[in-house]
Amino acid sequence: MDVVIVFGALGGAARGIVGYTKYYTSYKNVKFDWRYFGSMIGVSAAVGLAVVWALRESGISLVEGTSFTINPSLALIIGYAGGDAIENLYKIILKKPVLSLTKK
Repeated sequence: MDVVIVFGALGGAARGIVGYTKYYTSYKNVKFDWRYFGSMIGVSAAVGLAVVWALRESGISLVEGTSFTINPSLALIIGYAGGDAIENLYKIILKKPVLSLTKK
């Protein structure tokens, strides 16, 4: 497996850990659930991996005549931010202010 893709997954996993930690510390009486924690990290890693892979394969050029190369450190950042980017695209496309299936 390509190092860049692995770093994208690591960035996504880091985002999952930060998100879960934020949730865990924000509410009272939240029990730690290893299965939920593991699944959130797995989903976040998969999203980070997919975003980095898609950007790398897209062939986007930043400036006319230059190529967009992703190194491992950039892949880590893109993997971390990838979940947020997908969430915001979802909100824009469906015109919903929050990413939730429940009505409030």
